[in-house]
Amino acid sequence: MVLAVLGAALLHATWNALAHGMDDRLAGFTLMSLVYAAIGGAAALVTGFPTAAAWPYVLASAAAHVLYQVGLMLSYRLGQFGQVYPLARGTAPWVVALTSAALLEQRISVPELAGVLVISAGLTSLVLVGGRPTAARFPALAAAFGTGLAIALYTVLDGVGVHRTDVLTYAAWLFLLQGLALPPLALAVRGRALPAQLRSASGGALLGGVLSLAAYGIVLWAQTRGALAPIAALRETSIVFGALIGAVLFRERLGRGRVLASAVVLAGIVLLNLS
Repeated sequence: MVLAVLGAALLHATWNALAHGMDDRLAGFTLMSLVYAAIGGAAALVTGFPTAAAWPYVLASAAAHVLYQVGLMLSYRLGQFGQVYPLARGTAPWVVALTSAALLEQRISVPELAGVLVISAGLTSLVLVGGRPTAARFPALAAAFGTGLAIALYTVLDGVGVHRTDVLTYAAWLFLLQGLALPPLALAVRGRALPAQLRSASGGALLGGVLSLAAYGIVLWAQTRGALAPIAALRETSIVFGALIGAVLFRERLGRGRVLASAVVLAGIVLLNLS
């Protein structure tokens, strides 16, 4: 399961790198949403409907995913990728850990808890690598923190929801409903210009949509096999892959700070595997 979640983290970092490189993120994210709706709709025709007990989680999670997408676009617009992305991803693991322990009564072993805390510390420290936060950067950091809360929210919702129905059925309807939400909003903002903008954003956005679905599909499966907190922490190692991708593809300076932060994250992964 650990290797599967690490693979999902790599896929997640890859599609975020594609999103980071988009000239028009609203058009790109809208096209990705259409990919979600198309694949989710096709899968829903095969899987059928979720159980009644799963519907509240599917609906709430779809809404949280939309908030996450909007928050991510806002974070990228306001701040530097190297600061806002680590903060968003680093916020979620410890929020999920506290929530799952307090509200869901999921037991977390000492090594797992230590691993969650170490991974979160390593990821969040990458915020400081991009430069000391200043008042001018507060809106971007606030948007990133809000995005992290949205990640934590849908992680907890999905961690419960996947146990209420078949995981494939849950994923199909989650992707379908999530995918249908953003296009009307984009159409209201861009109007008749949207179709042409979607065509210009088609290449990376289509691939990003497929990679995003694959990454989170693996995570949903993993949540049927283990506790939420370690899975949430493990999937956020995508930021380590993101740093490496940024250094190779975007020529971003990796630096000693990023290397040390990555080493801390890897140490957290080792702790997770001691349980």
